Amino acid sequence: MLRIHVQLQNSTFREVLKRLHFPLEIMLVCVRWHAACTPSIRNLEEMMADRGVLVDHMTVHRWAVKMLPALAKVFRCRDHAVGTS
Repeated sequence: MLRIHVQLQNSTFREVLKRLHFPLEIMLVCVRWHAACTPSIRNLEEMMADRGVLVDHMTVHRWAVKMLPALAKVFRCRDHAVGTS
């Protein structure tokens, strides 16, 4: 089975990744934290700076606006039925 970032790069999500210059892993971590935990975007900026990644809070916001609808579409098509009853 392919790793998720390889699957995402090979899917329709690839169009969203055009002109984005950060590594995909960093962008996905920021967007995941933004969607799951809903910390302030400025807190995300500080959290990434603690990890050695310098990223502006507005960049994280633009990633979230651009990537979340595309990620929802990619993962929606991966849903499977839970049961047969």
